[in-house]
Amino acid sequence: MTGVGPAGDILALLIRRYAFREIAAVLGAGILAGSIPSHEAALAQKLCAYGQRLMDLDAEDLADPDVAHGASLDTSLVDQARETVPADLIRRGAACRMPQVPREQPRAALRSLVPAYQLVLESVEIRWRRQEMAAILAGVHLMSQYAYLLAWESVLGHAADPAELARDEAFAGLDSRFGAWDVTGCPHIRPEKAAASRALRVADSTALSWRNYLNRQHSTVARALGACAAQCMNPCTVISTRTEEDRVRLGAACRAAFAFADSALIRLRHAAPVGHGFGVPSRDEVAETWRHSRVSISRHGPVGELVLTEDGFPLPGLVTLLSGIAGRTLRPDTLLADMAAEIAARLHT
Repeated sequence: MTGVGPAGDILALLIRRYAFREIAAVLGAGILAGSIPSHEAALAQKLCAYGQRLMDLDAEDLADPDVAHGASLDTSLVDQARETVPADLIRRGAACRMPQVPREQPRAALRSLVPAYQLVLESVEIRWRRQEMAAILAGVHLMSQYAYLLAWESVLGHAADPAELARDEAFAGLDSRFGAWDVTGCPHIRPEKAAASRALRVADSTALSWRNYLNRQHSTVARALGACAAQCMNPCTVISTRTEEDRVRLGAACRAAFAFADSALIRLRHAAPVGHGFGVPSRDEVAETWRHSRVSISRHGPVGELVLTEDGFPLPGLVTLLSGIAGRTLRPDTLLADMAAEIAARLHT
């Protein structure tokens, strides 16, 4: 049993810290070979590989049962594992994944971004305890880019899935200006028009073109939809076909999303290695920047005001703000915690 002695204590600490990469390295080094059966150590490495993908938000492979293939950690034992990652954990992780080919089913994160957001929120909580500020800034930046789609999801029934947009007369019909180059009165700048135009065509393209769109233009489409709801003074069918209630809610939610995306916290990312600088802010600097950001965001209407809620999150008010934008309750997931618990059970810690 590994729960006895210093080695077991260290392993238990690593599991509590969600240190999947380090756990896999300890197992691969054979330090605990005398107390852990080889097939259990091998399965634990598989679980660590999946857990690390979740922590890294490496979502494209979260539906793959062969989670160890290409993993960024020690997988030297995995061939000895008879079992795989539990199907329920794979199913929950796969809900955060973007389809990698145009007609892939299920649509996962193109159907709803809520599972992905809840995973990112859980990751931010963990990274906060581990004081990993660069990773936190990357996570909040990601959430700011797609927040507009949280607002639109309840109206569209999907998260701006290009296949659905191309079938929707509000976007693809003759009276729509979405993605049209030769029209006036549209608030979209050229990159947004280009991304919107491609969104209406990319579902009929190759897998490579589809992935390029997701990597480079889907977040731009998200911001374009935010502009439709919050900035357009002469709305086309994208907005005019919505009910008055939906137009009001979309406008308020997208104004708050713009304020979040343009806040000091998101600008702070440019000082970190994930941006254009060479420094990483401390936890105190991030907390202080978020304090200023909350005040700024709260000035942007009733949804923005929700950011002042003391909701117990490490970045207070963020979960409540995102819930307001989404029009439904969001909360940090427990997927990473459940993965860590599965590893602990396998290693008897």
